[in-house]
Amino acid sequence: MTTYAVTGATGKLGRLVLDELLQKTDAANVVALARDPAALADYAAKGVQVRAADYDDPASLDAALAGVDRVLLISGNAVGQRERQHGAVIDAAKKAGVSYLAYTSVLNAQGSKLALAGEHVLTEKLLEKSGLNYDVLRMPWYSENYTGALGPSVEHGAIYGATGEGRLSTATRADLAGGAVGALLKSPGGKVYELAGDTSWSMDEFAAEVGRQAGKPVKYVNQSESDYAKTLEGVGLPPPVAALLASTSYLSGFGELYSESKDLSTLSGRPTTPISETIAAALKG
Repeated sequence: MTTYAVTGATGKLGRLVLDELLQKTDAANVVALARDPAALADYAAKGVQVRAADYDDPASLDAALAGVDRVLLISGNAVGQRERQHGAVIDAAKKAGVSYLAYTSVLNAQGSKLALAGEHVLTEKLLEKSGLNYDVLRMPWYSENYTGALGPSVEHGAIYGATGEGRLSTATRADLAGGAVGALLKSPGGKVYELAGDTSWSMDEFAAEVGRQAGKPVKYVNQSESDYAKTLEGVGLPPPVAALLASTSYLSGFGELYSESKDLSTLSGRPTTPISETIAAALKG
């Protein structure tokens, strides 16, 4: 019996990974790791092994990974702490003798100018030195990142950004969960997967599709990076978050979040979700 562990299992991606796993293997084979196991009571009721695991508590990680064969390391969200936290998981995996580990990095990580790419690259380097059998699952921006606040955009007839004519190869969290589970269940290891959506799109195309589905004109307003940061601050985002998102939007115009790879649909065994469907789901909301 192969045992599969998922870190960060209470997050949106983590829960979708658990759901996907439960469709393909017995619940007794699944280990869900979380700082607060009580938050996964619904999965425990299904027979999933729920274990306490804190990236900042190496002893908890040692106990959580005991007897585990294959691990999905979902990157943490503590910016500035991730290399250390991920390193603790990697060390615990080595101690536990896991046969395989998959790590969720960022699309085009090597050479990427995205601010968040640095910690992912450092984690990839830790894996290179670890001696573990592993895969890197480089993930794009979630499609849902672009559809979370369409109501005001439709109301005002405008979507703002700094991406210019750049193309984005996004995928939904469910798409990415499918790819991660595909790797966890059957990848032999030793690979770097670029998990891009099957079809890329531009912000002009995105705005036009939003308008088409909403039944009113919606245009894309391209701003400079600094102006877009001010726009984001204007809707309530803290300046550091606004600056990070504006930088990501601007750099996306130069291909940082674009890829023609079909690794994702190959791993998941199904086509990725078109952005039009994600828009439709958000507008129905």
